[in-house]
Amino acid sequence: MSLDHPAFLPYRGLIDALGLAHGLPALDALNALAAQRGTVQARGLPLVFVAPDGALDARDYETRILETGEVPTRADTWHDTLNALVWLRFPRFKAALNAAHGVAIAGESGPQRGRRRDALTVLDESGVWVASRDPALPRLLAEHAWHTLFWTRRAGVEADLRVVVVGHALLEKARAPYPAMTGKCLLLESATLDPDAIEPLAVSALATIDTPHRLPPLPVQGIPGWDAANADAAYYANRDVFRPARVTRRRTPP
Repeated sequence: MSLDHPAFLPYRGLIDALGLAHGLPALDALNALAAQRGTVQARGLPLVFVAPDGALDARDYETRILETGEVPTRADTWHDTLNALVWLRFPRFKAALNAAHGVAIAGESGPQRGRRRDALTVLDESGVWVASRDPALPRLLAEHAWHTLFWTRRAGVEADLRVVVVGHALLEKARAPYPAMTGKCLLLESATLDPDAIEPLAVSALATIDTPHRLPPLPVQGIPGWDAANADAAYYANRDVFRPARVTRRRTPP
């Protein structure tokens, strides 16, 4: 397992600063970097990674971050360490996710998570930003036109589209990637492909996501350069990975 996958490119500076190539960092190292970078949550409280003091459900977890700035973090797991990595790299987006959870929780009458929070959770775990200077490319993705997108329009994808993985569970999978590894997309039209400039666009787009159905899937290993094997057009013929869009058939009235 390694951190050499292209999904880690936006995090390279932090990976080096934390020495992640050599193993998991201590919470003190995460907190020192958070303080150095002035990382805060949605209410402006300093972000602090703390050891969990017991089991927390999803509601309590999000509420604790929002009310105290404390992020329960198991220092001995890559899952939680990569969550901290995303907080450090894209704090405005993570803070917006947390704040949106807080608003949704306040509007829920029972313990069951609503569709809005389902979507926020999907983004937090498996989210990718897909920013494109060419509006035709995200449309092809949404239509599951994989061969057209990644092969016929390959040069356009390489020049005009940027995929940024922000889901920490998806980053964890990228340590040992496999063809069917799939992210859920926040589609963004952008004049720039700089991740720092894309972040505020992603924050604004959160307001439009009220169900996971608004987050189309993306088999990320199909992105040019993300898997050496996809330099062959036959790579995209695997229907188990590059699935066509579902066709919803209307019932014919009797």
